[in-house]
Amino acid sequence: MSTDPRFDGPGPDDVFAAALHEGRITLQQCRACATTRHPPALVCAACGSADLGWIEPSGRGTVYSTTTVRERDGAYNVAIIELAEGARLMSRVDGIAPEAVAIGLAVSARIVAEPQPHLVFHPAGDGA
Repeated sequence: MSTDPRFDGPGPDDVFAAALHEGRITLQQCRACATTRHPPALVCAACGSADLGWIEPSGRGTVYSTTTVRERDGAYNVAIIELAEGARLMSRVDGIAPEAVAIGLAVSARIVAEPQPHLVFHPAGDGA
């Protein structure tokens, strides 16, 4: 049994995480059909190609879906963000009250370093 050499090296999740550690946001993009995707994978969900590369997106997007999670110590939002490049990812929107996060809200991505680097979004143009 042999291993396909296209899959040698670090996995796509590791590549994405390493970029965040370097302060860069990356998305996979299929070289065959140009679909952008998140989370990273070994093959394109749109066309099945294993010819995937990485792009650095603009970081701009809009809230596609949102919910407010209420806990004893307060509330926070969970949102699906549709990036300008077409990929959707789950994150949160900081800088406004959880209840104020609305579908269609323009947002910008930022990398938060603690405890592990991850993406959060802020309303676009908030200067935060």
